[in-house]
Amino acid sequence: MPDPSPVFGREASSRPSRASLRTAVVWDVLKEALDRRVEATGKDSLGVLDTGGGSGNFAVPVARLGHRVTVVDPSPDALFALERRAAEAGVADLVTGVQGDIRGLFDVVGREEYDTVLCHGVLEYVDDPAEGVRNAAAALRPDGSLSLLAAGVGGAVLARALAGHFTEARHALDDPAGRWGAGDPVPRRFTAEQLTELAGEAGLEIGAVHGVRVFADLVPGALVDTEPGAAEALLKLEAAAAELPSFQAIATQLHLLGEKRA
Repeated sequence: MPDPSPVFGREASSRPSRASLRTAVVWDVLKEALDRRVEATGKDSLGVLDTGGGSGNFAVPVARLGHRVTVVDPSPDALFALERRAAEAGVADLVTGVQGDIRGLFDVVGREEYDTVLCHGVLEYVDDPAEGVRNAAAALRPDGSLSLLAAGVGGAVLARALAGHFTEARHALDDPAGRWGAGDPVPRRFTAEQLTELAGEAGLEIGAVHGVRVFADLVPGALVDTEPGAAEALLKLEAAAAELPSFQAIATQLHLLGEKRA
């Protein structure tokens, strides 16, 4: 089975891409969880559900590992792009796109049918995040894993402050939804404590919490693209900081891995 990392721009012979700098921490945690599940179940191919998976940024690399992935997304255009991407990657037979959303998840998929569920970039946009996490957890088989990725409050505060928008930074800091103002395109952001609480209330055992894009969104692109070795060094720095609570507090995104106990 080919290594899926080239999909993330992480070919061993070239510099890491900007996209891979933003996804590397999540991908590494997710791949390790999938490998553990394979070992625990003895199955060669897992059933994976990607809620809000869009055009397959994670679904296609997961399928390249040999797993069967169902993507539920409300956008027909995204599902069309998913179909094209899966075909180009040679995994069209392993990827299925279904139109729907996490609120009505069980109108299109079954309960307790999946070894792993991905819920990436979904909770920011749903009316009831707690319901979203409960539905994602309910789709898991016993001992399955939920990969939860959401926008972090601290990263937004820091980004606005560094851009000189101090009033907006203060607004994001005080706002219950973590928004910096009426023009903020993200409806809701979270702290690590809030995500942990949501997962715990859904009956999940928290395996790990990571800060994602702690530095990648703050470092000038020209420096990363032109300075020899800078991209590789930044990738290692992101990985080293990801598990430290002090840096999770300023991360652009937060990633949580939870497990559903039998």
